[in-house]
Amino acid sequence: QVQLVESGGGLVQAGDSLRLSCAASGRTFSVYAMAWFRQAPGKEREFAAAISWAGGSTYYADSVKGRFAISRDNAKNTVSLLMNSLKPEDTAVYFCAGSQSNLGTTQAAMSRRLYDTWGQGTQVTVSS
Repeated sequence: QVQLVESGGGLVQAGDSLRLSCAASGRTFSVYAMAWFRQAPGKEREFAAAISWAGGSTYYADSVKGRFAISRDNAKNTVSLLMNSLKPEDTAVYFCAGSQSNLGTTQAAMSRRLYDTWGQGTQVTVSS
């Protein structure tokens, strides 16, 4: 099983961009589908984006589609989330997650139960 460590969070202004990174330890990273979830204060953790194990398929929540881009580098055991045109409502703790399942569809990728490995999270705060 892999272990995940997120980085790259911070305080930015509305309209700015930010790139989050998730470093994975373990030899089996490449067989994991990876995702980013986020949790705002007082709200449930919600899906943001996911990518298949080979990187050929990506999935996005409607709220971030067109603004966020997920990518991975299996040679470096990393997955990234580039966030553009940030809004105050994007403020949340962002979590990296890994799944040994085949995601298949956006609806499947959105399910937290599909993911068995989670990082500790990184705070993103967007000021207006």
